[in-house]
Amino acid sequence: MAHHVILGAGPAGVIAAETIRKHEPMATITIVGDESEQPYSRMAIPYFIMGNVKEDGTHLRKSKTHFKDLKIDLIHARAQSIDTKSKQVKLDNGQSIAFDRLLIATGSRPNRLPIPGADGPQVHPCWTLEDARNIMKMAKASSRVLQMGAGFIGCIIMESLAARGVQLTVVEMGDRMVPRMMGPVAGDMIRRWCESKGVQVFTGVKVEAITPKNGAPQEVSVRLSNGKEIAADLVISATGVKPCIDFIKGSGIDCAEGVLTDVHLQTNVEGIYAAGDCAQAFDQPSGTTIVSAIQPNAADQARVAALNMVSKKTVLKGVTQINVLDTLGLISTSFGQWQGVSGGDDVSLTENHRHLHLQFKDDVLVGCNSVGWTDHVGVMRGLVEGKIHLGHWKDELKKDPTQLMSAYLASAQSQGQWSGAGDSRRR
Repeated sequence: MAHHVILGAGPAGVIAAETIRKHEPMATITIVGDESEQPYSRMAIPYFIMGNVKEDGTHLRKSKTHFKDLKIDLIHARAQSIDTKSKQVKLDNGQSIAFDRLLIATGSRPNRLPIPGADGPQVHPCWTLEDARNIMKMAKASSRVLQMGAGFIGCIIMESLAARGVQLTVVEMGDRMVPRMMGPVAGDMIRRWCESKGVQVFTGVKVEAITPKNGAPQEVSVRLSNGKEIAADLVISATGVKPCIDFIKGSGIDCAEGVLTDVHLQTNVEGIYAAGDCAQAFDQPSGTTIVSAIQPNAADQARVAALNMVSKKTVLKGVTQINVLDTLGLISTSFGQWQGVSGGDDVSLTENHRHLHLQFKDDVLVGCNSVGWTDHVGVMRGLVEGKIHLGHWKDELKKDPTQLMSAYLASAQSQGQWSGAGDSRRR
């Protein structure tokens, strides 16, 4: 039987291994993960820091014998290179593994900015369980914490830090919070909300240096580009992530931002696939390749890749572009091409500390985002992903964007696409 090797022990790697085992009971399956932990979900780390779950609550599978029971081998190592001709993966423990089918599911890693002092003992990313343990030791009630970055991941981390009762300062080099998810009005609204909750926020500002305080080894001074100096007991680096694909260089596997794949999640090399945060997957609806580092994509891509690895031809329907964010109690969302498309038009509504922005291409809603508008999150997703033709309802939405439910029900039912996506409270 075939030997399936999976690089990465996150959600994509685990789901792929389980899918392969379901369809090939006798195959050899090896997962290579670079952390000496039970496979876990990074999405659960903030809840661990908050104290909402214990450490084992982050584990992807609760049984300690889950992988042994499925006869899935787990190796703690890091891939160094792939030889596509001999079908071997070289690991940093000196071992080489031969494969018949290979899945690259190595995920992402945090960006590191070239800031003097950023490698000091008071500076930590928030990406692994070990990072979380270190942060929990240092982020005590009333501790002074400065966080670099207020993107999507940064805002999730901010939520967990605020729950620990720290004195929190957030510095974002972009001109607004969550700049890759929100426009200026929405980003500014989120900033003002955070400030009302006691978080000091600087946007359009960079961290220039992190310097230990003389006579106070547990304290640093953070110099900002606006001339301010902030004293901190802990600095969190949350300046974005990028796919872990450096080890692929020279292998002949095509990469751009991530590992390029077709609709079957196969790379340009037969028998080698990619899924999850490291994959730049082909999105059929848009005709482009997209890296969309969210867990639902990792799960979908892993399943499709695994089925193709066991010769059950399956196509990825599309790459989901969804972000739903809870920032200190304020819910914001973005779907699809929220920044708009060439030749498109848009409408926005801002009232009562809420914001709704819809983007159209002809009579199709191609993207949208919202702040504080939670009534019809499911409807927004259904309209964007379903590419439903709104007809005259587009004009109605341009008059009143809040008529999303009526537009969805009328348009989707007339086109036979209704799926009960309406009330987000059912999701």
